[in-house]
Amino acid sequence: MTLSSRRRSRLLTTCSLTPAVLAACVAGAAVAQTEDASEVEAIVVTGSRIDRAGFEAPTPTVKITAEQLTVGARSNVAAALNDMPQFRATTSPQTTGTNTGAGNAPLDLRGLGISRTLILLDGRRFSSENDLNAIPNVLIKGVDVVTGGASAAWGSGAVAGVANITINRTLEGGKFGAQYGISSYDDAEEFRFEGAYGAAFADGRGHFVIGGEYLHNDGVTPKVSRPNVGRWAQVSAGPDTDAFINVGDVGFSNAAYGGLILSGIYKGKVFNPDGSLRNFQYGRVDKTLMVGGEGPSNDDLSPLVTPQQRYNLLASVTYDLTDNVKLTADVRHARMWNDYIWFGDHNRGNLTIKSDNAFLPQAMKDALASAGETSFTMGRFNSDLSYSRIDFERVTTQLTFALDGTIGDGWRWSGYVSHGEYENNIDTPGFLLTKEYAQAVDSVLRPGTNTPICRVALTDPSTNCVPINLFGLGAPSKEAIAYVTGTPQQRARTTLDVGGISLRGEPFSLPAGDVSIAVGAEARREKVVQHAGALDRAKAFQTFSFSDMSGEFTVKEAFAEVLVPLVADVPVFNRLELNAAARISDYDTSGSIWSWKVGATNEFFPGFRGRITQSRDIRSANLTELFTTTTIGYNWINDPRTPTRPAETVYVKNIGGGNPNLKPETADTLTLGVTYAPPAIAGLNMSLDYFHIKIDDVITTIAPQDVVTRCSLGNLDLCSRITRDNAGSLLETRSTYVNLSKYETDGFDAEVSYTTSLDSFFEGAPGRVNLRLVGTWVNSLTTDDGVKEIEYVRSQGYSFGLGVPKLRLNGTLGWKGDDASAYIRARYISEGAYNSTVKLVNNHIEAFTYVDIGGTVNLPDFQGNKVELYGNITNLFDKDPPPGSLYSPYYDVIGRYFTVGARLSF
Repeated sequence: MTLSSRRRSRLLTTCSLTPAVLAACVAGAAVAQTEDASEVEAIVVTGSRIDRAGFEAPTPTVKITAEQLTVGARSNVAAALNDMPQFRATTSPQTTGTNTGAGNAPLDLRGLGISRTLILLDGRRFSSENDLNAIPNVLIKGVDVVTGGASAAWGSGAVAGVANITINRTLEGGKFGAQYGISSYDDAEEFRFEGAYGAAFADGRGHFVIGGEYLHNDGVTPKVSRPNVGRWAQVSAGPDTDAFINVGDVGFSNAAYGGLILSGIYKGKVFNPDGSLRNFQYGRVDKTLMVGGEGPSNDDLSPLVTPQQRYNLLASVTYDLTDNVKLTADVRHARMWNDYIWFGDHNRGNLTIKSDNAFLPQAMKDALASAGETSFTMGRFNSDLSYSRIDFERVTTQLTFALDGTIGDGWRWSGYVSHGEYENNIDTPGFLLTKEYAQAVDSVLRPGTNTPICRVALTDPSTNCVPINLFGLGAPSKEAIAYVTGTPQQRARTTLDVGGISLRGEPFSLPAGDVSIAVGAEARREKVVQHAGALDRAKAFQTFSFSDMSGEFTVKEAFAEVLVPLVADVPVFNRLELNAAARISDYDTSGSIWSWKVGATNEFFPGFRGRITQSRDIRSANLTELFTTTTIGYNWINDPRTPTRPAETVYVKNIGGGNPNLKPETADTLTLGVTYAPPAIAGLNMSLDYFHIKIDDVITTIAPQDVVTRCSLGNLDLCSRITRDNAGSLLETRSTYVNLSKYETDGFDAEVSYTTSLDSFFEGAPGRVNLRLVGTWVNSLTTDDGVKEIEYVRSQGYSFGLGVPKLRLNGTLGWKGDDASAYIRARYISEGAYNSTVKLVNNHIEAFTYVDIGGTVNLPDFQGNKVELYGNITNLFDKDPPPGSLYSPYYDVIGRYFTVGARLSF
């Protein structure tokens, strides 16, 4: 028997005896009954290193099949998984439309942050910062999700759990597909093409698989193209209250297209495109914001959903070197890119115009002179001058070599090495240069010729300064724009070198069964080198720039795990097993740290099993957290009222950065649950699991809003991260990475699935029907900074906070026949608040239910090839998102979306 055959047999037994897997399988009654050995070869016990036949890890594990991942025709596997209630879409094309992470697709279990969900590719770490856009969907066989801490098994980063993506390495023949999607708003147009091919060679000793895909998605631009999204903001609810109100049609009150004069005799006047003046149409002014009127907003131009293009490829060769040793070699390459409008670099009331400016009409100069005014202040929305674009490219390449084999009496061993490189290159043309802009704005008429020149040219004839006309939309010349703007640039390369060896086997037996062990060692080096452009390094830009960054760390680890069968075949303890594991991780940045787990499973009576795990999980700071140098961003902040000033909403700078002195965070995780597959009801599977996770010394950046909120609640250390002017108004926040005191969450996961023949309900009816209901109920999610504990459950409308809904449910009813299939899915989100960390008058969000439908039809064979047509509609009833849900991780801002496609198999 070859190595492949032995592994196939062993893993078939594992799958067929795993209730967590059985409960997740929708398309058949039970895995052992509906799938052949080739379909389960890649299924592994992700929560453990033990691979003994029939072993169930005590940590809850959910298997999501490739078929389930196609529901909704999502653009990538991350988007499909984010429909599951255990995940939170903190980073997505919707939430990254106007930041440098545009279009990333990582995973976030429990809402604990993407850095606390470890993503593996066939049990190994992969490069690309866990961006799942880099993996071809066409080769994905399934995803095993461990919904509990797994650091002892897999190392740092598995605090919230693990998502292990399995690849189909046994594909025979080829398959090609084409897909088209468009929204009911006639935008978000998407084209996707995919293909894969696999074949055996060398008389069956080897197998080759290659697959890839190309995607082009136009995204959604601008934000105001959707109701309840663009131009929404929180403004003060009134002068005598510290509360805010969420309102629409909000723009700037201190800037306008063409320029708004904010001081002197022309205060309240705005320049027309021809340079003439008119009265600015004010709405309700709230400091720098305005409700109604003609105040401009970035939302009028900036994207709501990131446009993107990408391709990815993966090729794999497996070869039995001997009957006992198999070689696997993988190469993976992916590229994602686009170039689209981003956000503006505006003058928000900070532009000083002198009265002798070369481009001012003479009548204005005369009037200013008569009033004794030598200058005035202006605010300008620079859509015609410095509204930047983002041109980004992310390239990933990874090579992996692995050996698997057997020795002695059934001992299994594995070893692998992998090298990956991830490039993140960004150009953002259109940002104002501080010195050049100041010189170009300060223009005068050249004596004798009355032609505009920069004032600096009067004393420095060698200057190349180009004067700029700012009075009226479209007034700046191309030459002036080129002179006063530049391109912030970033060129970053992250490398991952990782390798490991392991040995698994059954050294001896006890009366209740074989004792199994797994031991191994791993080593990893991660390194980042990021270069900013010359202008960035010179701090030449007025508002935005990239920074240099470099650093690396190495970690050496050793682990051991044991499975001990304690009791078997006695009443109540039909099969009681103890599972324990430990790992020592030695980081060159922070020293050594232990992680461990102890768990047990028991079959109380046929089909009814219990499981419990207590673990200590760890996460050391990653490259970004350790080594990021100064970053600059801007945020809307609701600043609470004080005795000296009213509550106000302000748009302020935030300074970020890394911290090389971070210490590792530790988490205590408890999971306990039951699964039940009643023998009397074939195809019915149920599970219920409780989780409690408490993280100490949490590595995080405190969101700018939380910095201000926690300061107002008495955290003086965070008050030191805030800068105010003499009147007490907020000017700047700083949110570099820190170790926060505590992060804690607990709740329940539940799942029910039932599969049976439709003939059971309607005599003679063809096909099988399946029902699956998955839900997560979160009791609490809190952070504690040592002064104040803040609860985030039900704070679910704001992506850049930590909020999660109390309850999420996902129910699917499907039917599958010989030549067709259909499904209907409902996604439920319980009621909550937009942002419970601030006082909002209209903070309530009602419960939401989204409905999706889809189906497939198999056509008659086409020249011996199989052809399948399919269609999907997500958000069937075109439900609008809650008001102000820009960047929400939960609510659909695209609207009803149609997808059609075809697949050809041969």
